[in-house]
Amino acid sequence: MHYDLVEKLKKEIAGFRDEPALEAVGTVVETGDGIAKISGLSRAQSQELLKIETASSEVFALAFNLEEHFIGAVILGVAEAIKIGDRVRGTGNVLSIPVGKELLGRVVDPLGEPLDGKGAIFKDNGEAERYPLEKKAPSVVARESVNTPLHTGIKAIDAMIPIGRGQRELIIGDRQTGKTSIALDTILNQKNEENRPICIYVAIGQKQSKVARIAKILEEQGALKYTIIVSASASSPASLQYLAPSAGCAIGEYFMDHGKDALVIYDDLSKHADAYRELSLLLRRPPGREAYPGDIFYLHSRLLERAAKLNKENGGGSLTALPIIETKLGDISAYIPTNVISITDGQIYLESNLFYKGVRPALNVGLSVSRVGSAAQTKAIKKVAGRLRLELAQFRELEAFVQFASDLDDATKQKIHRGQILTEVLKQADLVPLRFTDEAVILYVALAGYLDDVPTQRIKDFERELLDYIEKMYDDAIFGAISKSRTLDDATEATLKKAVEEFKRIFNNGHRTSSWTSDVQN
Repeated sequence: MHYDLVEKLKKEIAGFRDEPALEAVGTVVETGDGIAKISGLSRAQSQELLKIETASSEVFALAFNLEEHFIGAVILGVAEAIKIGDRVRGTGNVLSIPVGKELLGRVVDPLGEPLDGKGAIFKDNGEAERYPLEKKAPSVVARESVNTPLHTGIKAIDAMIPIGRGQRELIIGDRQTGKTSIALDTILNQKNEENRPICIYVAIGQKQSKVARIAKILEEQGALKYTIIVSASASSPASLQYLAPSAGCAIGEYFMDHGKDALVIYDDLSKHADAYRELSLLLRRPPGREAYPGDIFYLHSRLLERAAKLNKENGGGSLTALPIIETKLGDISAYIPTNVISITDGQIYLESNLFYKGVRPALNVGLSVSRVGSAAQTKAIKKVAGRLRLELAQFRELEAFVQFASDLDDATKQKIHRGQILTEVLKQADLVPLRFTDEAVILYVALAGYLDDVPTQRIKDFERELLDYIEKMYDDAIFGAISKSRTLDDATEATLKKAVEEFKRIFNNGHRTSSWTSDVQN
């Protein structure tokens, strides 16, 4: 009987229904200026997506500050709809963005929503893959050294400040000195590359008209098909401007993890820092130097450290970062510029004085550097451009004496003349990036002295017509050979010398394209 009673009790206990699980619900206690203070969600995690139930709809927010009694959250939707007393529930998920090849050719916001009016991005029934905006950078073991060039199509950069796939190269300078133009030319030039990287352009705090213009240029030049634009315009809330670089980086990581090369351009991180400062001060974080919060360095370092060249065991993909920083009156010793300079692998410094003199790109050779260097440079350009930086540096030293040219010795006059020629050769208009084979030929001609007797005002004509001549007469023997071997061997160099001497004779005689063939045959 005792046994029957025990069994009966066991059945009764087993029949009890589980009590309903308790759900953590918070309450908005303060709101305004795009942020909210929430009480009651003690188990929320940093960067967790929170759901605020307003009178009319649901608004999402991001857990930003985890304090003892409150959570400081950044509102991602319509902040005006949120009132004190609204309920808040945790989702248990960190903020993420949908990723995939469907994003190519599209303009999206940092949450992955389309901005280009072309309809939904992910049209299949399956759930799109999502990547978290904040992700741990690849470990040292998963990386390999940067050894593959990323050609920008800009002679001065590819010759003296080469960029490798997986590198972080800063573009820095005052406003209106051509920083975005360099980034845009780099994207356009990738259509000339065999293993073309996916390009992600992140516009932070830019005018919508500028983003629309960039999208139009890329589309007209046939580059939008391998480009993704992430835009948080100047009219967007500070929260979206803060999230934009992480969103662009997450999209790039998707392609890197699938064994592809990706290039992400952050235009610009100065505005990103301003947005982060605004959010931090509203949430009562203590201000530091220039009123930025103390962790602004960590914010940019964990973003840029995600750029990497993965080894073969991890797929061999790469993510190259080109952050842009705007200086004020050329002051590169300000807080944000020095932070980002110390995080990156080199910088391209654009100088206002050179820009106003008509030297474009306005590259300051002395302050610009690539810490990866020639390890990521194509051998053909490395061979012909070895002396370029030295000769330009010598010219910059002597430039102040040009006005006293009559009193200078012949050797100094020759160095000044050579510097003027090289400066003219390195000038390049926007939106006309060159193939690396073209760059190698032009730099070879300039440094071998073939332009020493060409009038400065005719150098651009000489360049253009020479490339046209070689393409018509020696395409496979010169351009084809350099493209295939990636170097300038003795046989190709001999053919190039012959072609340049032939062309120079025609050019000096004042003949035009129509008479090239007959001139050579005669």
